[in-house]
Amino acid sequence: MWSLPGDGAGTLEWLAFSQAGVLTTAQATGLLTEGTVRGLVRSGRWRSICRGVLLTGNGRLTRDQQLWVAVLAAGRRAVLAGPTAAAEAGVRGLRAEPLHVLVPAARHAGTLLRRLPVDMPAVVVHRTTMLPSAHLQRARPTRTTTARAVVDAAGWARDAEEAQSVLASACQQRRVLPADMSEVLATLPRAPRRGLIRRTVADLAGGAQALSELDFLALCRRYRLPRPDLQHHRRDAAGRRRWLDAYWREWRLHVEVDGAHHMDVRHWADDMRRQNDIWTTGDRILRFPAWLVRARPDEVAESLRRALHAAGWRPTT
Repeated sequence: MWSLPGDGAGTLEWLAFSQAGVLTTAQATGLLTEGTVRGLVRSGRWRSICRGVLLTGNGRLTRDQQLWVAVLAAGRRAVLAGPTAAAEAGVRGLRAEPLHVLVPAARHAGTLLRRLPVDMPAVVVHRTTMLPSAHLQRARPTRTTTARAVVDAAGWARDAEEAQSVLASACQQRRVLPADMSEVLATLPRAPRRGLIRRTVADLAGGAQALSELDFLALCRRYRLPRPDLQHHRRDAAGRRRWLDAYWREWRLHVEVDGAHHMDVRHWADDMRRQNDIWTTGDRILRFPAWLVRARPDEVAESLRRALHAAGWRPTT
């Protein structure tokens, strides 16, 4: 964390403060002579990070400084984007490296980002023709808004599962609303995984909060089962509010999709009491581990179909 410049500080001190001590050579020589800048680097008081980017110090790069190096080395109008921007907005659980930046599509590829020092993570440059001012968050350095960052992060993820996890995590952590992501997606007709993101955002808007619940909804669609209500709340026998993972009100069928935390004894005991309370009201309840929903969907779907049939459901032709 850089200290606030004191009274009488000059333009250079304030600029260095605002950019975590990272300057372009053009910025430095605009305030100092070229000879002075060269002398500061040769004496070891400043570091040359790469061609055109300087550090007004000689220590290892901090995280803030790494972010500034990424956008300044990427060139004019570069902004933090994707998982990097989302993490800066407070979304937890995303990959810290590589750093992701977004630049206008017309920009030519440079070589500066291939010649970075060992204390600088890799930087991935993405290009876009769609970056309106409404998608920019004024920060230090400038980044895309959380909604745009999460949509991009899902599009750039390694696979579909990671993409859905990014979307679900951002919503579950209350960092972004599904409606905001839908609005961003509407302006990006060529976004990677656009169809997957659109369906996932719709499921999140409908109540899904975790990857396991997204998998469960996808299973229901695939096997033509009726869509359940997600995160439905009810009162237990003691009057406490309880949340149901999935519930078919018409057929009084409740489904719990258990994550790894349900193996904990305290969670197991609480779940047992909740399950018994549901049974005593006359509702049916089925429980599946999250891995089974993903690994053996046929088995899960058959169990659901039998339970729904027993409760009176008949598929439409």
